[in-house]
Amino acid sequence: MSATPAHPPSTVPPEPGQPDPSGTDADLPARIARCRICAGRFAATATAHSPNPVVWFRPGARIVIASQAPGLQVHKANTPFWDRSGTRLREWLGIDEAVFYDRERVSILPSAFCFPGYNAAGSDLPPPPVCAATWHADALAYIGTPRLRVLVGGYAHRLHLGLRQPVTRTVMNWREHAPGTFVLPHPSWRNNAWLKANPWFAAELLPELRQAVRRALEPD
Repeated sequence: MSATPAHPPSTVPPEPGQPDPSGTDADLPARIARCRICAGRFAATATAHSPNPVVWFRPGARIVIASQAPGLQVHKANTPFWDRSGTRLREWLGIDEAVFYDRERVSILPSAFCFPGYNAAGSDLPPPPVCAATWHADALAYIGTPRLRVLVGGYAHRLHLGLRQPVTRTVMNWREHAPGTFVLPHPSWRNNAWLKANPWFAAELLPELRQAVRRALEPD
């Protein structure tokens, strides 16, 4: 797998503030970027970091990638999947950085917009449910109906499909949701053993996923 790219796409840093339920639909990305509802929660983690919502979506995107929450590297870059997981995910999808980060074509909607911090074992904490409860209905309405949904990891499976079962079972039954929705494990290096133990994922699911991505990106 290739290394993390050196220069993230240009982004606008968020401004301080609190969740603002007012405003027009056009203001939604900026309102999310100003959200500080989890400031106290994040200050109490080992990283003691401030909120930094990573907002990467626009209306009318062909593909919506629903994920879990940004990691520390993404938090610092303010760009989704700006890490080795993103490199692997782009390989799975069969697209390059230019397409992946083109918000006119691909919107990225995490289960929580901010890095949640680390637990005592040094692993990422789960996405705070308050984020989805506060923002997701508006975000989904703002984006509209995509041609393709890609749900990455167990948190996205539960949030968007209501599935509370092992990720392996969900992904093994991927045909129940395709071709409009594809369910994937998280592309983290921590899942290397899972990928090795489940060769059908690369042999059967990924070719169908890449074909669905190509179809979704075709011009009208």
